[in-house]
Amino acid sequence: MAPSTIRKAIGAVKDQASIGLAKVGSSSSLSDLEVAIVKATRHEEYPPDNKHIREILSLTCYSRTYVGACVSTISRRLSKTKNWVVALKALMLIQRLLTEGDPAFAQEIFFTTRCGTRLLNMSDFRDSSQSNSWDYSAFIRTYALYLDEHLEFKMQGKRGKHVAFAYKDEEKEVARKAKGVGATPVHEMKNDRIFSRIHHLMQLLERFLACRPAGVAKYNRVVTIALYPIVKESFQLYYDITEIIGILIDRFMELDIPESVKVYEIFCRLSKQYNELDTFYELCKSVGVAHTSEYPEVEKIPQKKLDVMDEFIKEKSIMAQNRRERIMKNFLKKQTRRKKEEAETKEDDNKTQEVCDLLNLGEDAPSTEIENKLALALFGGGPVPTITSSITPWEASKDSDDWEAALVQSASHLSNQKASLPGGFDSFMLDGMYQEGAIAQASASSGLIATGSASSVALCSTGRPAMLALPAPPPTGGVANTSTDSDPFAASLAIAPPLYVQMSEMEKKQRLLLEEQLMWQQYSRDGLQGQVGVANLHQNPYPCNTGGYMRTY
Repeated sequence: MAPSTIRKAIGAVKDQASIGLAKVGSSSSLSDLEVAIVKATRHEEYPPDNKHIREILSLTCYSRTYVGACVSTISRRLSKTKNWVVALKALMLIQRLLTEGDPAFAQEIFFTTRCGTRLLNMSDFRDSSQSNSWDYSAFIRTYALYLDEHLEFKMQGKRGKHVAFAYKDEEKEVARKAKGVGATPVHEMKNDRIFSRIHHLMQLLERFLACRPAGVAKYNRVVTIALYPIVKESFQLYYDITEIIGILIDRFMELDIPESVKVYEIFCRLSKQYNELDTFYELCKSVGVAHTSEYPEVEKIPQKKLDVMDEFIKEKSIMAQNRRERIMKNFLKKQTRRKKEEAETKEDDNKTQEVCDLLNLGEDAPSTEIENKLALALFGGGPVPTITSSITPWEASKDSDDWEAALVQSASHLSNQKASLPGGFDSFMLDGMYQEGAIAQASASSGLIATGSASSVALCSTGRPAMLALPAPPPTGGVANTSTDSDPFAASLAIAPPLYVQMSEMEKKQRLLLEEQLMWQQYSRDGLQGQVGVANLHQNPYPCNTGGYMRTY
């Protein structure tokens, strides 16, 4: 007997044993379910009978218990078998249950797989019974990965996470459960959701492309029947990706540089995937998977389009770099100008602080009491024509704690200090006025010229009014030669009058001087009568009009 015949006989015996154990170890309803599963996944190298699959769908459509029992039975069968036919038929049954069965199947299979049970975890599956079984084992591993990726895609949509990845029918289902609100159209999605959606679709397309059979598996009838449903799903997958490609092309000019780079990378990856997809579709057409008219026309992405996108990104990057450099230069200029202004402001503040420190106007300025002392030391008396003192300039500061007040007091006793009078009147001018008065008095007593007017105005030899003559100053002692009996106010002559009195006297005498200057000008024009009048004027300081002639008292 040939080896293939022996293996077929052994497989048939195993199937019968499994059916017998299912009838004995379970209740009638569950035993029928287990028997149907064994018959749908038997060792015969033929496609599963559609009759047994419909029976399974019928038994599990109304009870969650039957759904769990069905998933457990399929899981046990996959964990025990080493035959690629049984494993492939079990995966085909799972796909039918996920597509046409109760919605609870997706949740049960998803959590059973995530708990570590061998259901869609077929990465280590290997059939070593035949020499050419490697191609079948490879197809089973990639087929299980595709089903697992598609299940995760479906579960994420149902749980409300990453709804942007859901297919149109699943989106409608989610929308009905979520208050009847429809899903957001793809062209209205934001860029981040667009990128997330297309990345997931490309991952699913990558899983589908990995299911391309190789070797002897390409022409096996069971493999061909297993390819049909996933090839039909790839059509919708291709249409969804193409729609997103159009949206990205429309938005490409408005994207920033990082997003433009993402689009370029997506297009490069899709270009390779579309080439592989076109090859896969040609293989499927050759083995009779679906009708030729059902296949879409794959629009490949040419290299020229990728080069144009790359060139555009480079130019945009250069422009952005130049713009950043200009912004940086302007920023540096502003920073330099601001630092310069701050330095100038700080320098002005330092100069102001130095001036304040020099004038002692800062925080350590003297108190009010010290200021009063300084003011009294500087302006504490009337102006004295001649000040003599035996105190040396720095002698006053020897025994004083307040060196500033002592310095000002010592400055007020300098030996050569000269007194200044208010109103801009110079002391030399005042001495000259005193000298003029003394000379005029001496001349009057000797009978040389007529002087001594009421306003103390003398006539110079040139015929113009002389300087204002004041009476001779008192003796050095500060008291006049008159006795206190004759003048009761003689004692007050040693005290200088207040400033406002001095200023008033100076203004009065200046006014009289101006009036007499005008009179002298008039007398100069009239001739001798003016000179006689001047003589009479000096003799009579208080003239009075007594009816046409001048009279003195």
